Amino acid sequence: MIDITMPIRVLLVDDQAMIGEAVRRMLLADPSIEFRYCASSAQAIARAIEFKPTVILQDLVMPEIDGLTMLANYRADAATREIPVIVLSTKEEPKTKAEAFTLGASDYLVKLPDPVELIARVVMHSRGYVAQLQRNQAYAALKRSEEHLAEELAEAARYLRSLLPAKIEKGTTADWEFIPCAELGGDTLGYEWLDEDHFSMYLLDVCGHGLKAALLSISAMNVMRNRTLPNTDFRSPASVLSGMNEAFQMDRHNFMYFTMWYSVYNRKTRQLSYANAGHPPAILLGGPSADAATMQVLTEHGLIVGAMPGVTYNEVSLDLPPFARLYFFSDGLFEVTRPDDTMMTFEEFAEKVGNLPRNKPALADILSAVRAERARDDFEDDLSIVEVTF
Repeated sequence: MIDITMPIRVLLVDDQAMIGEAVRRMLLADPSIEFRYCASSAQAIARAIEFKPTVILQDLVMPEIDGLTMLANYRADAATREIPVIVLSTKEEPKTKAEAFTLGASDYLVKLPDPVELIARVVMHSRGYVAQLQRNQAYAALKRSEEHLAEELAEAARYLRSLLPAKIEKGTTADWEFIPCAELGGDTLGYEWLDEDHFSMYLLDVCGHGLKAALLSISAMNVMRNRTLPNTDFRSPASVLSGMNEAFQMDRHNFMYFTMWYSVYNRKTRQLSYANAGHPPAILLGGPSADAATMQVLTEHGLIVGAMPGVTYNEVSLDLPPFARLYFFSDGLFEVTRPDDTMMTFEEFAEKVGNLPRNKPALADILSAVRAERARDDFEDDLSIVEVTF
């Protein structure tokens, strides 16, 4: 990091050696100033790269390359682009001054100026330049840090996605979509056969965004994947939510909580049991056939996971008709802002799902319908949805 107390370095570019000596003597009044003299404008940039001045004093009338051209050359070279250049000239014509400032001069003095004024201007421009270098370095460091953090978050998102289950295409089929918002978030989902007859399904949504939410989400997912809740029957949705609530109390998890939907399908009885911990209702399309299926909103509610210990959850069971397709999802799927700044409601979203064709999986159609409502290219929240056909 550049120290703002670093020595002030002045490079004078002037073809007259007597001017060089006069300026050197003027600057002796401030012993903190280092001085170099360059008699050739053709060598000025090379000398500047070597010396690293904090100010360049540039004569306007030079035999090889004139001072105005040198101003343009300084600004065109990355090594000297930001170094303050004070023009020293015998000319005090407004037109010449205007042209000098247009080409990148930082200041303009008629030579030879009073030593006190010269030193004051050199010190002022040097301090401004060093401060600019510090800002540039701080910005570059911040950018590197942000890029590193973005890569870390992307890696975390990839890891979280790698934990999600494979899609099932035969028998009881299961498919899902997970679209994270701009920040790392806390949605996760899963399903698996507990035994040959019981198929469990869940989706949870941790409050907030960022690494804390993702870490809690991964912790909860690992508990579900490994079935490590004590005294819990994973074939009972109410038992699972009660166990998760005891394991993930907010005061032990940085005051983070999550909502959760958990259900179990019994293949022998074609019965679906479910419980809900503060999560959006699921949607069931069912009937004697796909064409005759009607929509049912599974509205059972319960307290969020982690709010308080000892919560009991109500478990609901229903018999599934010959055709049954279940959708459960996070609220990021329907809480999207439209171009007119209104937000789509759950009821409006459910109506869209109810109007979709029943004769084929509809995840892509649902996502298209949601995207058509959005005012932004990205989503305000994580979006997760699971589609299961029994």
